[in-house]
Amino acid sequence: MELVRVTEVAALAASRWMGRGNKEGADNAAVEAMRVLLRTVPMDGVVVIGEGEKDEAPMLYNGELIGDGTPPECDIAVDPIDGTTLTSLGRANALSVIAVSDRGTMFNPGPCVYMEKIAFGPECADSGISLDNSPTENLELVAAAKSESVRDVTAVILDRDRHAELIAEVREAGARIRLIPDGDVAGAISTAWSDAGADILFGVGGTPEGVIAAAALKCMGGELLGRLWPRNDKERKAAEKQGMDLHAVLTADDLVRGDNCFFAATGITDGDLLKGVHYSKKHASTQSLVMRSKSGTVRLVDADHQLDKLNSFSAIEFG
Repeated sequence: MELVRVTEVAALAASRWMGRGNKEGADNAAVEAMRVLLRTVPMDGVVVIGEGEKDEAPMLYNGELIGDGTPPECDIAVDPIDGTTLTSLGRANALSVIAVSDRGTMFNPGPCVYMEKIAFGPECADSGISLDNSPTENLELVAAAKSESVRDVTAVILDRDRHAELIAEVREAGARIRLIPDGDVAGAISTAWSDAGADILFGVGGTPEGVIAAAALKCMGGELLGRLWPRNDKERKAAEKQGMDLHAVLTADDLVRGDNCFFAATGITDGDLLKGVHYSKKHASTQSLVMRSKSGTVRLVDADHQLDKLNSFSAIEFG
């Protein structure tokens, strides 16, 4: 519950920037709010996946120490806003997310900021889905695992030019497609959340987002498969210099090792996964997911916040 308080406060801060066309303003507000609350969490944490390197990000940068300094020792992945463009334009599915695991267990993307990904829920866990299969073959495996027709399967794909051939093949196979403009953490999680209406996520997206989504899917019994995707020779050579295997298929257990990770997400804008922040005269409501892999517990948390008490507690203006 300490972690869900962190994503709640970041979502509340970001929500005041909804639709105002200012990505930087929204992100700065969420980062500052998240960092303030993280200082109070009882843990000795280090940011493995954050806002960037120290010289680019003054807060929640990679390598920053987070928490009150007491045990346990943890790795932390944060995305104060998964979907800054979604937030700035008032579009659906923006989230504030955090993942925490034991120290030394979280995959560090290094120079590879993109990866090929497939994400799916627990019903398809032993179906044979693979990055080496064609999209059509994977859709058929999803359909078989769920005792459905391929035309009943919904694939989530980032709406990018690089996915033109992928989208064409999925359409040719007869499956339904949900094209998302941003926010593939929410897209990946939706494949394991029955109310979200998604079955599989395909395509190339951010490696940091892949690690965060892997933590959530471990808690939910789903899977994320990834393969690093250097954008150019510079990234390829930097990855090879660090000893990274660019041909290896990484599972959720490779991206977040061990059986004791935590994940929390709070909706900023209304979406397929969670409701966003809603305001009344003196209150705000939030909806969050909070999970732990060791217990397999997934909680949906609806919260009401009294704005005057929230402002006085956090020293951040939410009203």
